[in-house]
Amino acid sequence: MFLSRHSDKLLEELRARLPENLPRKLGVAVSGGGDSVALMHLLHEVAQTQMTTLFIVTVDHGLRPEAAQEAESVSRQASALGLSHETLRWAGWDGAGNMQDQARQARYSLMSNWARDRGIGAIALGHTADDQAETLLMRLGRSSGVTGLSGMSASRQLDGLTLLRPMLGMTRDALRAYLIENNASWVEDPSNQDTRFDRIKARDALCGLEPLGIDALSLSRVADNLAQAHAALGVFAQESARNVAQVVQSDVKVDRVGFSALPKEIRRRVLVGILAWIAGQGYPPRQAAVGQAMDALAKGRAGSVAGCLLVPKGESVWICREFKAVQDQMIAPGDVWDGKWSVSGPATVGAEIRALGDDGLRQVPEWRETGRPRLALSATPAVWKGESVLAAPLAGLANGWQADIAPEWPEFYASFLSH
Repeated sequence: MFLSRHSDKLLEELRARLPENLPRKLGVAVSGGGDSVALMHLLHEVAQTQMTTLFIVTVDHGLRPEAAQEAESVSRQASALGLSHETLRWAGWDGAGNMQDQARQARYSLMSNWARDRGIGAIALGHTADDQAETLLMRLGRSSGVTGLSGMSASRQLDGLTLLRPMLGMTRDALRAYLIENNASWVEDPSNQDTRFDRIKARDALCGLEPLGIDALSLSRVADNLAQAHAALGVFAQESARNVAQVVQSDVKVDRVGFSALPKEIRRRVLVGILAWIAGQGYPPRQAAVGQAMDALAKGRAGSVAGCLLVPKGESVWICREFKAVQDQMIAPGDVWDGKWSVSGPATVGAEIRALGDDGLRQVPEWRETGRPRLALSATPAVWKGESVLAAPLAGLANGWQADIAPEWPEFYASFLSH
């Protein structure tokens, strides 16, 4: 076990950002760099007092010839601590596009699958206060609001996996001092000196801000403060959504007067939350598109944004899935359609699930009795056999079939606190 004059303070900070009770299985992402190596050793100390088994994982992106040796170094250090280690290899970059972004997405995908296969529900990541400060500076350059300036969260969900960042209150210098004092080795990624990358530019800029008292820890605390404000705004948005928005099967019906009376930031959060619930979480729509949609909603005008339609009807605006966003989706009964709907019914040879569309609506005169806009119903799942509609459960034609929201899809109002 590592013992040093740095350990107590670092362990105290680490425990403060970890769940009170660690899961029985905890993955630890270790690249071989100083931050993640320190994380492995610190968590090893913490795990001694809890019923937790650590599983070390390294992703070799195949972008540098040294990466394989670095993974082997991690394996040796993990073995010395009595910990298992696996290396995951990515060979998916074809030289086109944003290499860093593709590598990041691949890293999370590989680790998610690895964790799922081993029954691991959480992975700890080695992001530090310096990473948080650099993220904050880059987002300032993009004119981000409270959400973006909240930085990286200490815990978040990704495809059913919990990602933990327990070192956001620690600096790289403190972690390296801890490693040096305990004769631990690590590697420095040469890309950390490459000023072509925005993060390295932010790192250099941060050095120039130190005379003003602006350093990694102070900016990390700013991000923490903004994260608290972000959480409070999320609660306000959730309560506001309860007052102005009503779920009607696959759509959300919004009261225009109530929506217009909300503060602008809360209107934005309510709208973005509705869009995410209908179309699925992903990158939020651009600020300009959200602003135009907010204005259209308040004035009762039709519009489209992020794969959804705004359909005015009386004093309300219905927000629904857009047909062209789902027109090419086709699945077998029992699978999940549009990531959200599970359609089941009697065994039928040749049946398939597709969007109802205008062609289907003409075969389902019952749709008018639902009281829902035609455009909203056209993007709902229907059971087709060839060119004939067998059932459209959300449009009033059940025929022994039903459409249920998939279990993993969040409850509408609860979703405001999950993004």
